[in-house]
Amino acid sequence: MKKTTLTCVFMFIATLMVAQVSKKEKQVLLDFYSATNGQAWTHTWNVEEPVESWYGVTVENNTVTEIHMLFNNVDGILPASLGQLKSLKRLELSFNPISGNIPSELGNMENLEVLALNGTEIQGNIPAELGNLAHLKQLHLSSNNLSGNIPESLGNLNEIEIFNVFDNNLSGMLPKQLAKCPNLKQLMVAENNFNNPDDFSVVLLSNSGAKIDLLNNSPHIEPAQSIIAVERDESED
Repeated sequence: MKKTTLTCVFMFIATLMVAQVSKKEKQVLLDFYSATNGQAWTHTWNVEEPVESWYGVTVENNTVTEIHMLFNNVDGILPASLGQLKSLKRLELSFNPISGNIPSELGNMENLEVLALNGTEIQGNIPAELGNLAHLKQLHLSSNNLSGNIPESLGNLNEIEIFNVFDNNLSGMLPKQLAKCPNLKQLMVAENNFNNPDDFSVVLLSNSGAKIDLLNNSPHIEPAQSIIAVERDESED
């Protein structure tokens, strides 16, 4: 009897020692699974298994830090509850048939470093709330159906290194403050309808060490679509 009791105690302690994601974070993942037709994903989840075993999910210190699902047939609208993953550092959902708008609640992911939604069916405006992502280093939103202006608030992304909105339906004025972000290395804004590429290029070229690559190696800047990328050579700073 004593042996059985001790065995049960040890099993209970072992269970407590296993890393476990909070019920709140697990529910957020289940919301995401349900909203994007998780049963039809290329690599799906067995939701009866621990979150740590779910495809594309990284867990560190009992909290979700990465969701990485390139080419996984994630099909549907991103739920606003994703913004509750406050410890998430990387959200990589590129090349999936995701539709709808970018939830403004993603701006609540205070530790997010990489947001990648290239090659989806997302439409609408870029939420101004993304400017709250103080630690964001890479923003990848290319080849979508985004429209409207780039919010001025995105000029507050002081840690941004890669800003990619290539091939959308964006228009209006490019925020000049964006070019002054101290860590900016690549800026990809071609195949849009911006009004001020010339002015923006002057700002970029005036930055120490900034280099600009133009479509077809054009020696001067005329069409908005000519700007592909800007790279800063840190060795020249």
